[in-house]
Amino acid sequence: MEAQALQFFIASVTAAGFGIAIAASLCGIAQGLGLRAAVEGIARNPESSGKVTVTMLIGLAMIESLCIYTLVVALILIYAHPQATAIAKLFAH
Repeated sequence: MEAQALQFFIASVTAAGFGIAIAASLCGIAQGLGLRAAVEGIARNPESSGKVTVTMLIGLAMIESLCIYTLVVALILIYAHPQATAIAKLFAH
């Protein structure tokens, strides 16, 4: 039972690590593309900078929330799985 709990913990940590790495990289790319488009839009029409800036900030917040959701799921995978007590006993000895 303890070996299975340890394998599950290793799989959870690996999945959490890959998940947050993928989410952070893709969210960074998406934020860069959004910022580039907003700057190009303001450069073409400087009068619209207020509306474009507000819309861009809301869009960036939505993109960033996706990465935060991934972080929450990763933390749940690491800390709140069914075999947490078995792993705690394993490392207590």
